[in-house]
Amino acid sequence: MTYRARAVTNARFAVAVAGASLMLAACTSEPAAQTPSAAAPSSSATPRQDGFSVVATGDVLIHPRLTEQAEEDGADRIDYRPLFAGVKPLVSAADLAICHLETPLAPEGGPYSGYPSFSAPPDIADALRDTGYDTCSTASNHTLDQGTAGVTRTLDKLDATGLKHTGSARSADEAGKPLILDVHGVKVAQLSYSFGFNGIERPSGKPWLANEIDADEVLDAAHAAKRAGAEVVIASLHWGVEYDHEVTDDQQQLAEKLMASPDLDLIVGHHAHVVQPFGKVAGKWVAFGLGNEVARHDEPRGSTEEGVAARFHFARDGGHWTVDRAEYVPTLIDLGPPIRLRDLTTAPPTPQGRKALSDTDEVVLSRGAGDEGLSRPGR
Repeated sequence: MTYRARAVTNARFAVAVAGASLMLAACTSEPAAQTPSAAAPSSSATPRQDGFSVVATGDVLIHPRLTEQAEEDGADRIDYRPLFAGVKPLVSAADLAICHLETPLAPEGGPYSGYPSFSAPPDIADALRDTGYDTCSTASNHTLDQGTAGVTRTLDKLDATGLKHTGSARSADEAGKPLILDVHGVKVAQLSYSFGFNGIERPSGKPWLANEIDADEVLDAAHAAKRAGAEVVIASLHWGVEYDHEVTDDQQQLAEKLMASPDLDLIVGHHAHVVQPFGKVAGKWVAFGLGNEVARHDEPRGSTEEGVAARFHFARDGGHWTVDRAEYVPTLIDLGPPIRLRDLTTAPPTPQGRKALSDTDEVVLSRGAGDEGLSRPGR
């Protein structure tokens, strides 16, 4: 069963995928899971006895105004690191930190572009790595904005920076290898899929170039990752309806089908550009929508500046790894000037910050996740 995007037109993304019924996100596995030394995870590694933590964040959507800010911050270069400095302690403290890089990367020196066809400065990859990210999902509705060359440039830059990635690929062979990372001796796989590509068709014979949601393909990829030795499988799904906090029926049905499988352990979602609820499906956690991590829309809505980091701690339960602690950490894009990303659990309180905390609490907990054990630091 293939989940396709339903046509949605709005101020930011004119998404028109013919015959589609809804916006969802998916990914197939990509380059082989590797340690920082580019070797396969060691089977002799001893897992840390107290488990490991995962932090996942929302859309990294590089609008031109963010690049202008990075140019101001960098003086003689483009430097996005000050933009992310407010969440660096949160991200870098995680044993596994997952970003969602929504926009393809341009050649060094440009040209750069924003909506509707993104081509972002490659310097963003350096900032993500410096912030503490280990891996990025790359399947989004903008993956194919710059065609095959854009996919290749993006993955080449991520490789050069030392960031792992999944969701798009440069070859069928690359796409066929699950991304499995060694996290303190535990083999953790990441998958990444998108609901579609804004009406851009994948080139004939290259379905592997970018991963489009198909429930059976996601399940096959999860099963393949487990067969390859993964002990935990996390799916990054680009899905939902833009600017809508509500979980759609298609999101819920897809989550139910995926989480019924023993091969999938956690879903983290993005695309809506606003926060969506968290909840358990088949006893496992789904963060339906993390909102924007960084963006600077032409018409900020307030809700588009509110985001959330999902933080999960995995512990061994018998012969399996399960989440024993689930947290959400609200974030805010302070439009300044200067534009800065804030961790609202540690940033000095402001009226805008207090409102964002309240808004995020209401949405994230709206489906009863608090009763299921989800918590927020300081709440």
